Amino acid sequence: MTPMSDATNPETPENPDDDRSKPAGPAEPSAPEAPAASDAPVGPDTPEQQQTGRQRLAAGLWPPRVSRAQLIVALLLFVLGLGLAIQVRSTSDNSALRGARQEDLVRILDELDDRTQRLEDEKARLETQRSELESSSDQAEEARKQTQEKEQQLGILAGTVAAEGPGITLTIRGAAAAVESDMLLDAIQELRAAGAEAIQVNDVRVVADSYFSGSGADIEIDGTKVTAPYVFKVIGKPEDLEPALNIPGGVVQTLEKEQATATVARSQKIVVDALRPAKRPDYAQSSSQ
Repeated sequence: MTPMSDATNPETPENPDDDRSKPAGPAEPSAPEAPAASDAPVGPDTPEQQQTGRQRLAAGLWPPRVSRAQLIVALLLFVLGLGLAIQVRSTSDNSALRGARQEDLVRILDELDDRTQRLEDEKARLETQRSELESSSDQAEEARKQTQEKEQQLGILAGTVAAEGPGITLTIRGAAAAVESDMLLDAIQELRAAGAEAIQVNDVRVVADSYFSGSGADIEIDGTKVTAPYVFKVIGKPEDLEPALNIPGGVVQTLEKEQATATVARSQKIVVDALRPAKRPDYAQSSSQ
């Protein structure tokens, strides 16, 4: 019979296979740790992961990000390219002369020199013509017109050309003994003082050196006999000529005292056509020669 002490001994292992009964050996490797939550995939790929390489390249190029330095470089390259293009074009234009012989180049230069000289001569000739036209055409034409006008004026004063214009007609009638030559001369002086420019008495042109002589029926002007009625054709301003004759104690009143009549008629067209021969001076010459 087995003693009870053996069955109830606490130090006796109940299971012979207990770990404590096994000899100690090397430790078994531990199981790998689970990946962290941040490293584990959370779902399907993002849009950036789904893009291809070409799409990523295009996204990097557009929109362009240009810096100030890049703009300066681009501008310099543009200017350099433009200069090269101009140089190439200039070189191509002169390529025809590059292959020319020396004799041909000399001939071309001679022709250019001759053409330049001809153009210079033509320019000088045209400038001379222009100067002549400006000076001679304008000034000479103006001088010619002034000379003609001066000639007409002097001709009118000298009585060598006919004249017409506004004025008056003075008619003196009376007995032969009533009108004397000095009365006619007084009338001429009053008319000249009033601005008369041309005077004709009957058929005689009265000028600065005219003279009156005789009396009664034998009155002469510059040696030409004139008879009553005495008709004065006077060119001038009628408003000045007529009052000069009608002033108190003037020509009209003097003639009326001598039993002669004097009538004055205004007109816008008085023709003085009696002429005197032009006299050529024997000694006097123009001082402008």
